[in-house]
Amino acid sequence: MDINSLLGTSSIVNEKVTRPQQIGRVDTKENIFDTFLNNAIDNINTTNGLLSDAENAEISFALGETENTHDLMIALNKASTALQYTVAIRDRFLDAYKEIMQMQI
Repeated sequence: MDINSLLGTSSIVNEKVTRPQQIGRVDTKENIFDTFLNNAIDNINTTNGLLSDAENAEISFALGETENTHDLMIALNKASTALQYTVAIRDRFLDAYKEIMQMQI
């Protein structure tokens, strides 16, 4: 396993942040929301995939199919980092939602 696989989660984050600027000029608010929502769904799907990979690595290690603890720890750390990132995004979104709901019109 090379170092690039360890950096996979940060490249996912960078891709999600920079993708709207790479698409080009967005003319409508619906397109901005659609892009934001699709990026959030992609992030959740990626996190679910990493969690599933980590669970499969744990099961494989527990059954004795593999004895490589290094790959197991990498899978667990990637899943943990992705989950922490997803939870942080969710918390920030909920904080923004609560702040918007408390605004007086």
